[in-house]
Amino acid sequence: MMLLIVIVLPEILPFDPNQLGEDQYASPNSRHWFGTDVHGRDLLARVLYGARISLVVGALGASVSLIIGTLWGAVAGYLGGRWDGVMMRTVDVLYSLPSIIFVIVLMTAAEGWIRLWMGNAMASEQGAVWRSVLLFLGLGSVSWLTMARIVRGQILSLRSRSFVEASRALGASHLRILFRHLLPNISGVIIVYLALTVPAVVLSESFLSFLGLGIQPPQASLGSLIAEGASQINPIRIYWWMVLFPVGILTSTLLALNFVGDGLREALDPRAR
Repeated sequence: MMLLIVIVLPEILPFDPNQLGEDQYASPNSRHWFGTDVHGRDLLARVLYGARISLVVGALGASVSLIIGTLWGAVAGYLGGRWDGVMMRTVDVLYSLPSIIFVIVLMTAAEGWIRLWMGNAMASEQGAVWRSVLLFLGLGSVSWLTMARIVRGQILSLRSRSFVEASRALGASHLRILFRHLLPNISGVIIVYLALTVPAVVLSESFLSFLGLGIQPPQASLGSLIAEGASQINPIRIYWWMVLFPVGILTSTLLALNFVGDGLREALDPRAR
């Protein structure tokens, strides 16, 4: 339902999310259901547009986590021995680093390199796209660690099973054993954890955007919208709708994604059945 809303509804709304208006700080009414912001922009359009970006970043970041974590954990678990020790000690070292600080440093360094390459174009709309790409790559680069541990543990429990030994005796290559026999047998676990990784990446992205280190204007995400609404709170008047609606959509989205993950776990885990 949330995906349907953020994909379809912005296309049929009469307001552009970046369209400036004269009706500033308008409370929710029949024309602007979520009210307007400091620039007179329709908050409903802004929130739905921001939720779409947050979900895209969450999905892409989780996909990066899926690719890196699955391959790293599968190779470590299948090879075992010294290779397993070196690869998993690397995971332990990365686990010891504060993930958010690591993402900030990684994004800052990568943005500096791109700025040297692109020059003034980094400040344009193309630069905003690059920053979004760096954001989901950075979040995906730190969210794969748990995925790698889970996949490694599953591979370790399966690599000595009889069907693997039979494939090896028939002359199957290591890649065929890994991708044809081992990974399909743990696909349920991978899908479940992937579904639970998406809300974690969405929450991290919202936190970074709230701090001003994630999605940059003119783009908007739920985190940047919450920060924008919080900045308008003052002792004279509280524009409550600028905080309530982005927070409500973010909470509903995270809750729905976690429900999906729990449902997939119950459906795909044989022990749950």
